[in-house]
Amino acid sequence: MSAAVRRRRLHRIEPSAVVGVMSRDATVFTRNWKTTTFSSVVEPTIYLLAFGFGFGALISSIGGLDYKQYVGTGIVATAVLFSSAFPGMYGTFLKYRFQRTYDAFLAAPVDTDEIVSAEVLWIGLRAGVYGNVPLLVAIAFGLDPRPTAVLVPFICFVTGCAFVAFGITLAAMAESIDNFSYVTSGILTPMFLTAGTFFPISSFPAGIEAIARLNPLYHCVQLVRDVVVLGVEPLADLGHFAFLLAFGLALWRVAIWRMRKRLID
Repeated sequence: MSAAVRRRRLHRIEPSAVVGVMSRDATVFTRNWKTTTFSSVVEPTIYLLAFGFGFGALISSIGGLDYKQYVGTGIVATAVLFSSAFPGMYGTFLKYRFQRTYDAFLAAPVDTDEIVSAEVLWIGLRAGVYGNVPLLVAIAFGLDPRPTAVLVPFICFVTGCAFVAFGITLAAMAESIDNFSYVTSGILTPMFLTAGTFFPISSFPAGIEAIARLNPLYHCVQLVRDVVVLGVEPLADLGHFAFLLAFGLALWRVAIWRMRKRLID
């Protein structure tokens, strides 16, 4: 490959290369899908059952919603977080540090942009599926969704892609897999607790509420809650979606930059 062609490819994503990386991920997934699926959907479902039927016996409603409906729609964001950020962090770190999978990709006509894009899309697709499991459980226990609930997989996909890029960025910066403990305790857990999943963020003091509104998971929760039970509010929901999209696109570019520095520079 000439230097001119190589320079041109460094600034362009080839769909065939992205599909190639994704097909490899899909092949690996067929071998370990049981453990991957179990870890991604069981914990959010346990949260749903514990809070929905635990606190649900003590709290009748929040914001005009039955508490089971409130938690059943909010916990979708938690399922997306668990099935996207953690694979983005741990999976990426293992692939480039121990398995040397990305080195093998780079030996082929595949660039860092295409590797990161493929990982984001593949894990984002999985998160788009896994995020629906708690909602299906809630429906089985009496949640009556609106027709607009068909948008939930798309919302989960966009949110999942954003958090995969977030995880890849952290993996590219980490020096040890133990560093992720700080991320889980210091970033992901606070995001999970301040997303409006179990209680409205309006219960926080004004300063903390303002910070919570910058939480991407909060915008995912609001979107899901609107399309499933409350009804779509065009301007507000467009704002929530725009926030998620901007967050995802920004983290996607940062992930490519950090991974390139890790693999090539």
